[in-house]
Amino acid sequence: MKSNLYLQKRSAGVETVAKGTEDGLAISVDQKAYWTSKGYGWSAMATSAVAALVVRPTTTAMATLFNNSGNKNYVIDRAFAHNLVAAAQCVATLWLCVHPVGMAAPTNDITVRNSSSGLAAGTEGIFDNGATVVADGWFPWGGPDTVVTVTTPGGVLNAEVGGRLIVPPTAAISVQVVASVNTATFCPGFSWFAVPASEYAVN
Repeated sequence: MKSNLYLQKRSAGVETVAKGTEDGLAISVDQKAYWTSKGYGWSAMATSAVAALVVRPTTTAMATLFNNSGNKNYVIDRAFAHNLVAAAQCVATLWLCVHPVGMAAPTNDITVRNSSSGLAAGTEGIFDNGATVVADGWFPWGGPDTVVTVTTPGGVLNAEVGGRLIVPPTAAISVQVVASVNTATFCPGFSWFAVPASEYAVN
């Protein structure tokens, strides 16, 4: 007896037949690899280093990524910061803050911007260095990085967010570095997937 396995699409609420090989083997693909193949993956980072804070972040972001699309959700893959000028015995950690829908668009600064699948960089997302933001709630992400001896340039802070933070249209996410000394400087950035809301809805 022949039967089909049906899957329900989350966004549309309709059923579709699951597909497999000609031998009947079901194949699953990593979600992020699939989104990359569809051209949804992007990265952007600052080209000018900024000094780390030695206090909890408030209204000044090292960098802010704003969702300027009308119909895509930015699924954050990771946040990072390259330690351009290091300091001996410095301990540093990334802090992230998600700003809610309705935020005013910040300035779009010139940064390194690239696609994860070889597409033209375009204008996907607004990336602002040193934006003044509302302190909507800053939290540390990822583990600390420690510099024992001075090395210039230094290491990289990396927070594997893995989709646990999502930025819908007119919302934003900011990054800041808090360190034990303010002589260490960092170039921050984000990697994200701009996924159509029809495929991956929020709320």
